[in-house]
This record gives sequence, C-alpha cells and structure tokens, in this order.
Amino acid sequence: MRRTRNTQETTVLPSQGADPVFGGPAEPGAPAGTHPAHPAAAGPQAGAAPQQPEEIVVRVRRHGRHLTLPVLLLFLVAGFGGFFIGTFPEPWMNLAAAGGAAALIAFGVIGPVLGWLARRAVVTTRRVILHHGFFVRHRSEISLARVREVRSKQNPIQRMWGSGDIDLLVGAEATRIPDTPGVKLLHVALQELSERSYDEQVRATAFGL
Repeated sequence: MRRTRNTQETTVLPSQGADPVFGGPAEPGAPAGTHPAHPAAAGPQAGAAPQQPEEIVVRVRRHGRHLTLPVLLLFLVAGFGGFFIGTFPEPWMNLAAAGGAAALIAFGVIGPVLGWLARRAVVTTRRVILHHGFFVRHRSEISLARVREVRSKQNPIQRMWGSGDIDLLVGAEATRIPDTPGVKLLHVALQELSERSYDEQVRATAFGL
C-alpha cells in the first residue's frame, strides 16, 4: 500500500507595493510593466530535487552450505587416492584409479563450486541485478520502483541455517533470489528500498509535470 500526501491549497494576498501579477515588489527604477524573474520562469526542472546516486547495498550468493558436500568429497578423494593409487599390481589399475579420482573431482567438486560462483545477485538502491551462467553469462535487472511485493519462504533446513528464498513480484511475474543467507534482513531491506525508490520516482514525476 502506497502512502500519499494530502496537499492544502493556500491563497496569499499581495502586500502593499507588491507586484499585482507575481506578488513581489517591483525593482526600484524599473519601468512599468517589467517584473523580476519569477522562479517558475526557469522551467519545470528548477525545483526538482536531485536524485541520490545509485549505490550497491549487498552482493549475495546461495548459502555456503551448498559447498559442504563438494569439500567433503575433495578430502575423501584426496585421502583415498593418495593411499591407494600406486599400490595396485597392474599399471592400468593405477591409471584407472587416477582417472576415476580425477573424474570425481571434476564433476563432484569443481563443477558444483563453479556453479555456486556463477550465480549471484547484486542489490543496489534502485534495482536488483541477477547474474547466472559461467561460460555464457546471463544478466537480468529488476527496478525496485516496479516491485509490487516482496515475499520470503523458508523450508525446515533453510530455517536451521537462517537462509531462504526471496520472491520479487512485478505485476503477475515473480523473480526469485534462491536460498540467500540472512533472508530476514534482506527481506526488510528490499521492502524499504522498494518503497523509497517508488517515492523518489513519484516525486521526480511530479516535479517533471
């Protein structure tokens, strides 16, 4: 729900000696029919409040617990591989063990770590920028002024770690920031930034009229 400010119209009567059109005194020595410059003559942008520069609030990735299994697998493969590789009687057995260890590290350790690094969200004072993809990079932006509602959801495991999913509703579509750490604080921050960005956009539009 957006808050609107009530405005009250006030009529100010000109004082004696004031200019009948602009309500201000005429400059001394000025000929009749001339008036000092009026603030409205400078154009609609004269009274517009300058917008604050955009700043990065936070950069987030999925919760770090997603790296627990890859790290454990790395230690297990390194331990067992260092112990067994080279002890088999046949050379091809040692090569097969080394190849299996390398495959486990590539698909079970390096792949998940790169996938975790390739997905992140950047929250600024005006928008949310989502990055994903490692070899082919994808980027999408959401203006916080257009966000209608901010929702968060936690399953039991996420609740234990203080993480959760955040959905940004823009019209009928929802964009998700998955399993972000500190979900409660980020939810409040996004809600406040959305309201502030909307109010700034409304003020800028009103001054531009």
